[in-house]
Amino acid sequence: MILRRLELVDVRSYEQQELTFEPGVTLLVGPNAHGKTNLLEAAHRVATGSSHRVASDLPLVRRDAEAGYVRVELDTDAGRRRKIELELRPGAGTRARVDGQAVRQTSDAVGVLRVVLFAPEDLAIVAGDPSERRRFLDDVLAQRRPAYAAARSDYDRVLRQRNRLLKTAGGRGGDVAATLQVWTAQLVAHAATLTAARVAAVHALAGPTSAFYAELADLPEPVTLTYRSSCGLVVSGDPGCGVPDRDALAVQLRAGLEAVADEELARGVTLVGPHRDDLELSVRGLPARGYASHGQHWTLALALRLATYDVLAEVGDHPVVLLDDVFAELDQARRARLAAACQRWGQVLVTAAVEDDVPLRGAVVDVRVVDGRSTVATR
Repeated sequence: MILRRLELVDVRSYEQQELTFEPGVTLLVGPNAHGKTNLLEAAHRVATGSSHRVASDLPLVRRDAEAGYVRVELDTDAGRRRKIELELRPGAGTRARVDGQAVRQTSDAVGVLRVVLFAPEDLAIVAGDPSERRRFLDDVLAQRRPAYAAARSDYDRVLRQRNRLLKTAGGRGGDVAATLQVWTAQLVAHAATLTAARVAAVHALAGPTSAFYAELADLPEPVTLTYRSSCGLVVSGDPGCGVPDRDALAVQLRAGLEAVADEELARGVTLVGPHRDDLELSVRGLPARGYASHGQHWTLALALRLATYDVLAEVGDHPVVLLDDVFAELDQARRARLAAACQRWGQVLVTAAVEDDVPLRGAVVDVRVVDGRSTVATR
């Protein structure tokens, strides 16, 4: 897949800006805080349905503007030209058009453009809270299985309704039991779907993550991925471990909810489900979050993203790789190994404050702030 055109209107620091791209490497060069990351963020928002930096679209819309627009054109591996437009209107929802046609829900636009983004924020995947690792898996699945984004939305909707009922249940007991059973049944059904997809993703990611880690670190340190469900299920990404089917997961999830039923009523919140699961990352048999060095955190986070490329390419178009200020954080040896990996990919967009930090050659785009607005110019 090749990203051919990216247009931003009233997005972040851009009033109106259009860029065109060719296959291969493109360097986006400019001082910090001049708008380089905003370009990659916009592409990521189109591809995955979310920003990698913020939880809502409000910060994406330029100050004093009513709405922001992101438009992309891309060529698929088969040579088909696709067009996507997002209208970001905080408080009024997001609208999307694909190939000129409005889509019923914005999740229908997710996965048309496929990207793999690595940014400094990705350190949180390894060292941060479980929510960061859940989001990582969800972003991978949203592009690998486009229907996953809609399934996640359905789960979140049911979870909100169930939590609302638990909070208002108080001491009413039987008055809410029947209604709670209805929401629990829906929650279990959606939870089993999400959990099965996540476990399958962990199995797909485990092998290439370990291989990329060894390549980047130049050390044969074993890396393992393990999915830990809040219902008690623990599944290793090792190829020898089986993947539970959806029905078996539903049984285990329901049992987990029944075990904490009294506590849920007392606390007014759902305590079992994919929203409380974790992806455990280990190096040499030790949890990376607590035992790995800063350098190992960087290498593992990058290996996860590079593995994502392979996992996505297995089931569809090859994604566009977005590297946000990555080379500045790596030593010379790791820079060289990452640069070698970049040569295997069809299109790579790289941001850098210092051009010499990037041991790659390609088209160069200068990014600057002029009169308070970001502008770009291709050399």
